[in-house]
Amino acid sequence: MPTLLLVRHGRTAANSAGVLAGRTPGVGLDELGAEQAAALPGRLSGVPLVAAAHSPLQRCRETLEPLRAARPELPVRAEDRIVECDYGEWTGRKLAELAEEPLMSTVQRQPSAAVFPGGESLRAMQHRAVDAAREWAGRIERDHGPDALWLMCTHGDIIKSLVADALGLHLDLFQRIAAGPASVTAIRYTTDRPFLLRLGDTGELGGLAPDLAGAVTPERGDAAVGGGA
Repeated sequence: MPTLLLVRHGRTAANSAGVLAGRTPGVGLDELGAEQAAALPGRLSGVPLVAAAHSPLQRCRETLEPLRAARPELPVRAEDRIVECDYGEWTGRKLAELAEEPLMSTVQRQPSAAVFPGGESLRAMQHRAVDAAREWAGRIERDHGPDALWLMCTHGDIIKSLVADALGLHLDLFQRIAAGPASVTAIRYTTDRPFLLRLGDTGELGGLAPDLAGAVTPERGDAAVGGGA
């Protein structure tokens, strides 16, 4: 039952300016984002990670740099399937301006029908991200055992779509989920079902170590009646 830690990249100037950065090159962390990234190794100090992956975009690479420096033995690689959604012609525009676009109503209320002009659909984004997460889960379990933990540093909409999949929610409900910059969301994959262990956590994460990882019966992946300890 490997556990995936989904780290959203630290804050960028585009985040604070209300700009949809998308896949724009050269978007790095701002001062606060760099502080958030620097805090990540301490937050994860009690978590025995076996591998890490990141979106190829600069802000995700920069978020993991302090962790890589603190754990030079940790295998880290880019994973194209967890890159930001391709927002097409919306890329680089102000969110306040985009709020007036007719498509925004679809994005908010029926995201499964949203296709960004010149870009991709939210359905396609979720499909590639889920494929990546589940493929990694299988490989991590095979190579490191069922209690292994690994990390993916990616983007807000990617994380929300993976949480929706883990909870069995239709994509049209994924806008009810929030994951702020530098937050950590934890999903434990089992044979029967995924378990959402943390959502948008901005605190210490040592409790995710295997012996404290939550109400899951190792033998079958059953949920503990009453919630467990």
